[in-house]
Amino acid sequence: MTPIVTILVVDDEPAIRRLFHVGLSRVGYNVVEAGTAREALNALQIDKPEVVLLDLGLPDRDGLELIPIMQGQTAIIVVSARDATSQKVAALDLGADDYISKPFDSEEVLARIRTALRHRLPTGVSDAPFRHGDVEIDLAARAVRKGGTEVHLTPKEYGFLSELARNPGRVITHSQLLKAVWGPGHEGDVEYLRVAARGIRRKLEDDPSQPKLLRNEPGIGYRLASLDWHG
Repeated sequence: MTPIVTILVVDDEPAIRRLFHVGLSRVGYNVVEAGTAREALNALQIDKPEVVLLDLGLPDRDGLELIPIMQGQTAIIVVSARDATSQKVAALDLGADDYISKPFDSEEVLARIRTALRHRLPTGVSDAPFRHGDVEIDLAARAVRKGGTEVHLTPKEYGFLSELARNPGRVITHSQLLKAVWGPGHEGDVEYLRVAARGIRRKLEDDPSQPKLLRNEPGIGYRLASLDWHG
């Protein structure tokens, strides 16, 4: 029997919480609600949700302050009316798994939840190669294939792609990618990422000018398209 997944909805607007409660319950999730940061932290300890849908504009505390506290205990998807790039980058750099701007599409939220839950799978389950169309990224073998043929990537291109392949569907910010692949001190060298992205798209995309695998989030970072996300 598949265990029931608990989703914690943190939002100070009762109408938004009710909308989520109805929609998520309908597809089989157990939904817990919180209207304040204090309620959210209590629910995190008592209900132990697998995913938190977190609004940032809470009455007793800024939602950004909750992300480092919750990180590691649950997947965090920010759902907020704050749509400034700086806010999205801040949330993702603090440890949020994803960021959705209000108003939102319910089907997109469900897809992002499914992606977040895959990240919560026990170690070993995610060792299978990532596939998108005819592209296969096999992290265990350190191999990338297109149409069954191995593709040569430079070390930096492979490092860039492998960071994204470990978190398909999730936005990884420019600074996170640069620190992971190029090392500390390069967090501002965004042009490195643009060069690597061009190389990856040239080698793996059917049409590099219309990329379907490697997606750019302008001003924020990159994501590797997840097959069940259609944004």
